[in-house]
Amino acid sequence: MTLSIGVLGLGSVFAGPYAALISKLEQEGRVRLTAGYDPDPDKRSAAADRFGIDTSSGRPEDLIGRDDLDIVLVLTSMNQHGSLARVALAAGKHVLVEKPMSTSLEEGRALLEAAAAAPGQLVCAPHVVLSPTYREMHRRVRDGEIGDLHLARARYGWSGPWWGRWFYESGGGALFDLGVYNLTSLCGFFGPVRRVTAMVGTAVPKREVNGELVTVRADDNAHIVLDFGQARFASIATGFTMQQYRSPAIELYGATGVLQLLGDDWAPDGFEQWSNDRGSWELFGERDPHWPWTDGLRHLVDCVENGTPTVTRPEHAFHALEVMLAAKRSAAEGRVIDVTSTFPDLDYDIPTRAAEDTRPAHDPRTS
Repeated sequence: MTLSIGVLGLGSVFAGPYAALISKLEQEGRVRLTAGYDPDPDKRSAAADRFGIDTSSGRPEDLIGRDDLDIVLVLTSMNQHGSLARVALAAGKHVLVEKPMSTSLEEGRALLEAAAAAPGQLVCAPHVVLSPTYREMHRRVRDGEIGDLHLARARYGWSGPWWGRWFYESGGGALFDLGVYNLTSLCGFFGPVRRVTAMVGTAVPKREVNGELVTVRADDNAHIVLDFGQARFASIATGFTMQQYRSPAIELYGATGVLQLLGDDWAPDGFEQWSNDRGSWELFGERDPHWPWTDGLRHLVDCVENGTPTVTRPEHAFHALEVMLAAKRSAAEGRVIDVTSTFPDLDYDIPTRAAEDTRPAHDPRTS
């Protein structure tokens, strides 16, 4: 079975990382890149010339409505993610949506409900929990190798994009673009967040984008404190305000040891482990230096082929969205904000189960 792919958003995220993975999957005979849409005629023309795909759709809905597509990738600007993913699910497609799944809680909840009812599967970026390094660290945490988790620290940032005004407009910002990686990673280790306290703001009021000076209307700097309950805490430092850094992406402090993910959580470079019993650090090199952060697409194809649910659950992405919006609210109101959503623990055994295992996917309405 060869799965046909349509792409909404033909910018740099598609033309580089996702196109590379699609090409690999095409060489394996598993997918076929069929159609694409972008409001920019130059991007449509470039995609048609480079990939030989049909870019004649006049609207996103026209591409979604095509009968010859199995999978739709939503790689548009952030404010469009939730609505377009929901329309694609309603059309019976399997859907991959880039992060965040939505920029509003209402739209995110509607997308979650649509995913629970739709015949197609929904995979939400970021795909960090699929990396071999993250999976191995998760196994060690669940096996109790560093004892009960008590504290964690995470960071991810850079100086900021010089393309795409929407990064700095309402619905964009560093939390949605960057902080979501650390948040997704930490929640995978600790489980759902219970309360949030945060400082979120705009440190650089004007940015140069495509040679033009623009006013920044979204956050570009944030420090977040997460309360997972039972006196378990974590912090995230993120922003378009970090020139460089030399520190682990994720630090997990347990009762009997420490785990540190090196590199970035979307581009891991192995990990370190401290054990009280051993009394020393042990370095574990990166298990897959070529692991792509677009791996959610490969995972979606695997699950469609095998008839199995995905490891990356939409509920996890919705929880991250609620936490990010709670962080913005905490900063604006100067108080702690409660978080109510939950998500199932990561189950890495799901993709290896036989296709005849037809247990239904988790229904968020029963959480």
